[in-house]
Amino acid sequence: MAFARVKRSRRGEGYSIRIPPNEREVLAAAPEMLRSLLTEHDRHDPAIERLFPAAYPDDGSASAEFDSVVRDDLLEQRLASIDTMDRTLSAERLSEQELAAWLAVVNDLRLVLGVRLAVTEESTPQDFAGDPETERAYGLYAYLSYLEEDVVRALSSG
Repeated sequence: MAFARVKRSRRGEGYSIRIPPNEREVLAAAPEMLRSLLTEHDRHDPAIERLFPAAYPDDGSASAEFDSVVRDDLLEQRLASIDTMDRTLSAERLSEQELAAWLAVVNDLRLVLGVRLAVTEESTPQDFAGDPETERAYGLYAYLSYLEEDVVRALSSG
């Protein structure tokens, strides 16, 4: 992963996306995975709780009231970002708005995987070795972390 996969275009209009085909294949499953989690979820799933944290952790009533006001809008925004990423996954250029949608999806997927794997700041790849499914999940987590950093760097440039 030595080269930047996302860069601001030289003309300053949008962003060039240089993600190899094999990585795009991996990313192709991402939108549907996240969409399924968001639409078929259990509110008490720790991954969902991470995506929709309590606004008032010490006040369940206030948190529930806040959640009832904003949750549908937050869900709608997340689903719109997923649709944008899904629609533009094979694109070689993205607008700033499209790239911001990608960032939202990549970040949400990282959060979900991080919760599922119980990743901490001290975690290393060796912590997830031994089980092929866990190794793949951690590999995806690590790749999404790199991609997220690349997207943030591109959005922050210029």
